[in-house]
Amino acid sequence: MPETSPQTATQPRGFSARLGIPPSLFFGFVGLLLFMVGDGVEAGYLDTFMLHHGHTQGDVNLMFTTYGVAVMISAWLAGPLSDLYGPRRTMWAGLFLWAVLEAGFLALGLGPDNLTMTLLFYTLRGFAYPLFAYGFLVWIAAVTPARMLGSAAGWFWFSFSAGLPTLGSQFARYTIPYIGELATFWCSLGLVILGGLIALFGVREPTGSKPLVPANMDKKQVFFGSISIMWREPKTLAAGIIRTVDTSSEYAFLAIMPAFFIDVLHFSQAQWLDLLSLIFLGNILFNLAAGMLADKLGHRFVVAVGGCVGCCITIPLFYYVPLWYPGNFTLAAIAGFIYGGTVAAFVPMSGLMPLICPKEKAAALSILGLGAGASTWVGPAVVGVCESWLGMGLEGVIWTFSGLYLAAGVLTLCLRISPEARRHTEMLEKKQNRARQDDYAVGQAA
Repeated sequence: MPETSPQTATQPRGFSARLGIPPSLFFGFVGLLLFMVGDGVEAGYLDTFMLHHGHTQGDVNLMFTTYGVAVMISAWLAGPLSDLYGPRRTMWAGLFLWAVLEAGFLALGLGPDNLTMTLLFYTLRGFAYPLFAYGFLVWIAAVTPARMLGSAAGWFWFSFSAGLPTLGSQFARYTIPYIGELATFWCSLGLVILGGLIALFGVREPTGSKPLVPANMDKKQVFFGSISIMWREPKTLAAGIIRTVDTSSEYAFLAIMPAFFIDVLHFSQAQWLDLLSLIFLGNILFNLAAGMLADKLGHRFVVAVGGCVGCCITIPLFYYVPLWYPGNFTLAAIAGFIYGGTVAAFVPMSGLMPLICPKEKAAALSILGLGAGASTWVGPAVVGVCESWLGMGLEGVIWTFSGLYLAAGVLTLCLRISPEARRHTEMLEKKQNRARQDDYAVGQAA
């Protein structure tokens, strides 16, 4: 007789499970969506807000770069902190930091137009959202069956990208004309708090409320292990590099494309925000498709073909199509939509890493988080190197990113699941099944 699945051992297979969402974490995905909507409100116009208030492009690039470094460090920290204190506490820390530092950023930085305070609070705020978002990703990896990991990862990135910057940009698009740019920034604070509270109070799943490692484990060993895994399991280093390349172009484009579309192609700010939302609409829709396809076709195949090769082709198209057809918003939107979809094809990485390193899921995901965080400053840094050091124009930047994605495709050859890792995953799932069956039997007897 086949073994009972974790879902059927405890409850009927409901609507959320059929979609690929772990039912016990449903409100976590809802809360993450609202949290990231708030975080993404600024994405489409913070750079132009700064430029229009007397700051230079260098100031803006510096702010995004220091913010990205903070995001990178925090994204790595989310793994060991979740191991030591539990994902729920890690998420609480992220929510608290975001709220406090955003208030300082607006009240002491942007509001009075103080560049020093703006840089300080915005950089520090970079430590906040990764603790919340990637803490939840560790929670997902800890409780989701292997057969659902691709779909669950797809839903995680769907919620993440739907907020940052898709719905966040649309929120700004419709509120700025009525309440102004600064007041719209303040609205983001309320959205983040609401989303955080929904996730943290709505999810009752017990695993995330306790440490994921034994209580007697040395803290230094946990933190060191989340770095040493890169040379103990070199596949995680390759995955971290691939993940860095993944969204590096997105963060670079947030810094350079507003000026290209608004100042060079003469799109309006509203058109640019609409275009940005359509790019990430493609991203969030393909997040789901990529996750579900990975469960059927293989995680590595979707990343290599859909992500690496796809981005290598669509990035130049996103640049050239608006130049070939000036003023044609529809064609620019189609090119952007397809580009956003190919970036989403990297989603299966979040499901692949726990399968490659099933004994150290949080540590493996922390390297993936490190790569995700690194992309926030590597993207703008690539632009800076190409333009300032190599004397390239925007066209050179575009082809540099295209080449980076092609190189990342070669690295995906390393991402194979070993037979030992497969056996360990099967053993863990059997233990979880038996535990859930026992819990279900006790509940029925009571």
